[in-house]
Amino acid sequence: MTLLEVLEIISNILIGVGMFFIIFGTIGIFRFKEFYSRILVTTKVDTVGMLTLLVGLAVREPLSFFTGKMLLMAIIVLILNPLTAHVMVRSAYASGYEIPCHVSKNNTCVKEEEAEEEADLTKPIF
Repeated sequence: MTLLEVLEIISNILIGVGMFFIIFGTIGIFRFKEFYSRILVTTKVDTVGMLTLLVGLAVREPLSFFTGKMLLMAIIVLILNPLTAHVMVRSAYASGYEIPCHVSKNNTCVKEEEAEEEADLTKPIF
């Protein structure tokens, strides 16, 4: 096996892992019900997916101008993706979008902190 063949295999693996993360980030949009959970999952998974995709593409063409552009894009994604998610969540919170409440034992709406206090952790799960 030559070095180019090994780099192509590594590149294909990284691109596959990146696509895996991006697909699960997309599924996360539909899986979770509230905005804050959706934005958390999609931001984390899509950041990791995009970074592994870009690194996989950069490995495919070693030491070229294309590799430099891919690594520059990876740095930009690494900085801007969490930053934009933070701005969106902060904007939603500042505009009054509240975290949905949890239903307690007596069917009243309580915040998550109060729900944790009310939970009986001594009971076995099964």
